[in-house]
Amino acid sequence: MQHIGFVGASGLMGHGMAKNIRAKGFDLSITVHQRTAPVQDLLAAGARQVSAYSDLAACDAVLICVTGSPQVEAVVAGPGGILSQARAGLIVIDTSTSEPESTRRLAALCAAQGVIYVDAPLTRTPIEAEAGKLNSMVGASPEVFARIEPVIRAYSENVFHVGEMGSGHVIKLLNNFVAQAICTATAEAFSVGAKAGVDLDKLVQVISAGGVNSGLFQLMSKTLQGDYGAMKFELNNAAKDLRYYSHLTESVKVPSMIGTSVHQALNTAVALGYGSEMVPSLVKAQAQLNQVTIVKA
Repeated sequence: MQHIGFVGASGLMGHGMAKNIRAKGFDLSITVHQRTAPVQDLLAAGARQVSAYSDLAACDAVLICVTGSPQVEAVVAGPGGILSQARAGLIVIDTSTSEPESTRRLAALCAAQGVIYVDAPLTRTPIEAEAGKLNSMVGASPEVFARIEPVIRAYSENVFHVGEMGSGHVIKLLNNFVAQAICTATAEAFSVGAKAGVDLDKLVQVISAGGVNSGLFQLMSKTLQGDYGAMKFELNNAAKDLRYYSHLTESVKVPSMIGTSVHQALNTAVALGYGSEMVPSLVKAQAQLNQVTIVKA
């Protein structure tokens, strides 16, 4: 497997992934959506720009790193999509955060044309993407995993083969639910603490010294110094991921009291106008909702 196609190379995560794939010696073809400036370094490094998703069907494998399921569906099965020109044996790897139901539908469409579909979503941030140190969770048969593992490792520090196709997106949604629950709980705790009149810096000291501490809590705690960008993940995307998680809980018929609450907290922050800001702006939303000062001037 030598020729890799990439959709999403101009994105925050996709750029680093594509850069590392090329740096590891793979031939790279990319599509560019609107913004060409972010991929000039990739083109200078030998990547080839193509004009349509269907042009990537000549590759050995195509990686997709876009916002969510509607965008993935357009890339794979829309007009001019990969499947319009796909040949048997092509491997399509969705690294986006997608809905498992959509993933299964696309896999079936691909299988009907002899195309192999893999879900391999990511964790960590654009910083790790540029450094080639993402975490990848791959849903594929053992045979297919063995074939694509060198490509996945080109941009990943940790690669987890989590099961058959579809398993990756389920585990990614579980991971993001836990992550956003921590972030939402922290923002709420800051609001309650501020309204109760305690020193929030003392709260951070206590949590930092105990079992409740986590990397996500530490990122959220930076808001007390006015840093709302420590976690590079938009609230719009967080709300989307929790929507997907809610659909997952419905599909397996599991009540989701906590997931629903987290989803609504994220939706509220978006409704208040913070959707394009990073997740730590949940603290801003809590301050606005409760008419309290959390961040000291």
